[in-house]
Amino acid sequence: MTKAQWVVDASHSEVGFSVRHLMIAKVKGTFHAFDANIVADPADLTSAEISFNIDLSSVDTRNGDRDAHLKSADFFDVEKFPTLGFKATSISQTSEGEYTVTGDVSLHGVTRSESFEVTFEGTSRDPWGNTKAGFSATGAIKRSDYGLTYNAALETGGVMIGDEVKITLEIEALQQA
Repeated sequence: MTKAQWVVDASHSEVGFSVRHLMIAKVKGTFHAFDANIVADPADLTSAEISFNIDLSSVDTRNGDRDAHLKSADFFDVEKFPTLGFKATSISQTSEGEYTVTGDVSLHGVTRSESFEVTFEGTSRDPWGNTKAGFSATGAIKRSDYGLTYNAALETGGVMIGDEVKITLEIEALQQA
């Protein structure tokens, strides 16, 4: 196979996150609107070109009040900073089907280099003859690195919201003709 253009099949993909709450539990959420530009040869993913964008206004934590707060100036400030962007700068294979993808994450007006662990799940043809590729990715960022510092101290010690945000992606990509 040679390098080809791939697009995210959003109906078979998910972008999720979790963050510690009250030092004792985790709040999880997803983003419903995202897209990617991928140019890759599944036989050599180390040469892939990847960019990814998330519409932050599509955040969903299953709590409307919390979602509205996340969209506000206390957190994402979606009026000024509507997207989270990622552009890969290097991809290294760590073992069979396993990769470390490093790139620039742009969030809240700040761009920083971050790394994510990616598993290539393989390729398959769907019943209509389309070639699909599957990827799983995990990583974590510190929200304070991006100026997202809203918090409250707890009487029992610690803070209401953890600094580390774990990110998970389950991506099914469709090869373009």
